[in-house]
Amino acid sequence: GSWEGLKQRVHAFCERIPPDGAVIYCSQDKGAIELARGLSVHHQPYSGHQWSYSAVDEDEIKRLHERSPIAGAHNWLNAMGALEAIQMVADDIATCARAVFDFRGAERRLQLLYEGDVTVIDDYAHHPTEIRASLEAVRDRWLAHQSRGRLIVVYQPHLYSRTEPLIKEFAEALSRADLVVLTDIYPAREEPIPGVSSFRIAELVTRPVAYIPQRHLLPRKVAAMVRPGDVVVGMGAGNIAEFPPALIDELKRAENRARHSEQESEGDTDGGRRRIRVAVIYGGDSAEREVSILSGRAVGAALKARGYEASLVDFSEALLSHGDLSAMTGKDRPDVCFLCVHGTNAEDGAVQGLLELLHLPYTGSGVQASAVAMDKQLTKQALDGAGLPVPKGLLIRSLDTAANLLTEVPSAARWVVKPNAQGSTVGLSFVRDPSGLHDAVVRAFQFGDEVLVEEWVDGIEISVPVLNDLALPAVEIVPDSGAYDFASKYTPGATNEICPARLKDAQTQLAKEYAVRAHQALRCRGCTRTDMIVTSDGIVVLEVNTLPGMTATSLVPNSAKAAGMSFEELCDWMVKDALKRAQAARA
Repeated sequence: GSWEGLKQRVHAFCERIPPDGAVIYCSQDKGAIELARGLSVHHQPYSGHQWSYSAVDEDEIKRLHERSPIAGAHNWLNAMGALEAIQMVADDIATCARAVFDFRGAERRLQLLYEGDVTVIDDYAHHPTEIRASLEAVRDRWLAHQSRGRLIVVYQPHLYSRTEPLIKEFAEALSRADLVVLTDIYPAREEPIPGVSSFRIAELVTRPVAYIPQRHLLPRKVAAMVRPGDVVVGMGAGNIAEFPPALIDELKRAENRARHSEQESEGDTDGGRRRIRVAVIYGGDSAEREVSILSGRAVGAALKARGYEASLVDFSEALLSHGDLSAMTGKDRPDVCFLCVHGTNAEDGAVQGLLELLHLPYTGSGVQASAVAMDKQLTKQALDGAGLPVPKGLLIRSLDTAANLLTEVPSAARWVVKPNAQGSTVGLSFVRDPSGLHDAVVRAFQFGDEVLVEEWVDGIEISVPVLNDLALPAVEIVPDSGAYDFASKYTPGATNEICPARLKDAQTQLAKEYAVRAHQALRCRGCTRTDMIVTSDGIVVLEVNTLPGMTATSLVPNSAKAAGMSFEELCDWMVKDALKRAQAARA
């Protein structure tokens, strides 16, 4: 309850020492000196500044200390206190002294776990006094003789009740490091206390600081921060002990990545390196599941042929059957995910969001671009805002109001009706007569909550793939049925795909320009495909696909082939593009 109360209890405890015993206390500690003064039992001081035992001279003690694996002035004092006790009960003080200084330390007390370009240490310090002592010991032992390295402390506070009254003291102690990384408080047996957070410590730290609330992300994040010569200390009394070994795994992963890049730049393709792990995400739960399975298998085979360690992962199957995504975490997680999923819960940003939570790089566009592109009405608004021509249309949000709204549809002779948020041909109807319009809307509502009714634009249907800011050759789409629906799109031989499209040079250049502008307007990345209609007097942009199909009948591989890029090379480009973006994000 108070300092005086503490002194009284310690005093009472010490007075229970029998007459032939002793209290050994540190003469460099004011509190210990104050307590010892009032004791009636024998009390013997020790310090780190003097040695008074004839059996071992002071020079030998210094030599023993210099080669001791234990770091820190506090541990030197501990050793001297141990020797003070030993000399009272042992005959061979010289042997005991050597044993004390050969001691390699206790687990989690400045425990050296790894020495390479980066040094990794685990430590149990969990209150300000311990933190100061440990950081001083680390700097003295591992950084005193080098100028380039930094002392990085990764700290997890222990208990809300301990943190609350010592926030300023924690910040002051941690500020002795060069870089401070804080994660959330380890609660142990306690419930959270409102307003008590590691972030409050971070606010008061006077050195560069990073706040990473989720401790499982610490290894990846810290591995991206370190530089050669740095010393990283994982510190705290909670489950932060899991961090240093995981960091070591991450450092080794980074070394493998660097070695892979170096070998690849030197033309080493003999497969002797640790291959890049690619999880091909396929399947899903949309109406295009079977198409996705075909895409995944084709991509998986192509990546294996290019020397990648590729595996197929069906997220929806894993989540809905047993909920186990452990293969996507930890040291053996994939280096990158190749997205071969199509339709809802895939192209709409759902899978991308899950991968963001898992902090895994992936091919294709991010969450926002994927969500906008999947919503055909939002896409049209974004494209229109970027100055691109789009077809006239009407969004119907309820079948109950459809009858009245159908009077407001574009005054065209024919219409295209489709779900607003589905794959490009799912639930699609081509309406040639007003009498069929209502049934088409009812059909589209079976596949989504909103329906888009657009004018049927006459002309040549084309699709232009884009790899970042590079437009590939336009593909002309000529379905045997006259309408490019689901069956025409995915049935081999049902559609004649002509690449490059039979367009005039000016039309080809305009189509490529529109495709790149659409890609940029939606803030897409990686590979996209923009569908358009070339009319007698211009080009109308229909929609943007952020995860184009990768099957034998898919448009993007055919376009890439016409540009001189094989299917394997296309898949390889997409993997490298995702890895390059991930590397830039880490930097």
